[in-house]
Amino acid sequence: AQYTLIGHSDNRKEGDNEEILKAKMKVALKNNLTVVYCIGENKKEKKNKKTLSVLKKQLTKVLEKKFNKNKIIVAYEPIWSIGTGKIPSSEELKKTSIHIKRILKKIFNKNSISVLYGGSVEGKNVKMFKEIEEINGFLIGGASKSSKKFIDIIKNYYR
Repeated sequence: AQYTLIGHSDNRKEGDNEEILKAKMKVALKNNLTVVYCIGENKKEKKNKKTLSVLKKQLTKVLEKKFNKNKIIVAYEPIWSIGTGKIPSSEELKKTSIHIKRILKKIFNKNSISVLYGGSVEGKNVKMFKEIEEINGFLIGGASKSSKKFIDIIKNYYR
């Protein structure tokens, strides 16, 4: 293995908190794995306009300056969006991505960490996501289980 997911919403739902996630991060980095660190807010947090504060907490409580930033990728996956077909507006996503990158810059004093988006990415909406330059790529979930859906995402991305 070269990569591992840490902080995925399924694991958070099973009880992974920031303390556990930090320990997992340390072990993964010590073993030279590249970590895809997942962050995101739930429906209630979004409704209560807590998105930015939730993401800040998830980043600052787990990531440390001493971590090898070259082995960390952050994936923003709004929990309320996963598998629902509901997605943030491009303006919301741009604002959120800028917020994440600002926090990462404060932690690591560099702009070098990639930020992926994951949450109901499909062939029909990937073009909109592609136009948000603050997003460096995608974390494809359910659509990756179907070769047709996955190929549609790739084709529409390059159209």
